[in-house]
Amino acid sequence: MNSRIRDCLHFLHTYRKWLPLAFLAILVITALIEFAVLGLARRTFVFYADDGKTITVEERMLRGSARSPLHPPSREIAITRYVQEALLGPVSPDSLPLFPRETRLLSLLYRNGVVYVDFSKDAALPPIESASLDASAAGEVFTNLKTLHSGMKRNFPFVKESRFFIAGKAAYPGEFR
Repeated sequence: MNSRIRDCLHFLHTYRKWLPLAFLAILVITALIEFAVLGLARRTFVFYADDGKTITVEERMLRGSARSPLHPPSREIAITRYVQEALLGPVSPDSLPLFPRETRLLSLLYRNGVVYVDFSKDAALPPIESASLDASAAGEVFTNLKTLHSGMKRNFPFVKESRFFIAGKAAYPGEFR
């Protein structure tokens, strides 16, 4: 047998109890480097269950910045990504979306603790999935905007208030502080 192969086998035999630990350490270091390079941030989303009264919370990892993790994204970009992800709706098939699937984010602006969000006109209607629920349950536009507002405040502590617009017109002005 070749002496190098014999030396490698002797080394592996001598340190075999440390190999799983070394492999685990390498795996953890690789995962941390990948996490840092991608710049992921954990965000929570609140949706309503099929009954319209029970809330469900989903956690998602959203990409932070297209730049490097040493330069985090601006607050406005982070909030925009959160709202766009909320518009996509829940992952769970037993949950209802907050807005109709056709709703689009037209613009978002963050200034001095206030978030200005303008949705397309489709946001004025409750989602089709929740049309069968009574007016006091989830699916009402005000309730859904309030849920989105509370999610923004929970995920971004620097947000003091939100001002929502639907197709350029103020929706419930002064309500989301």
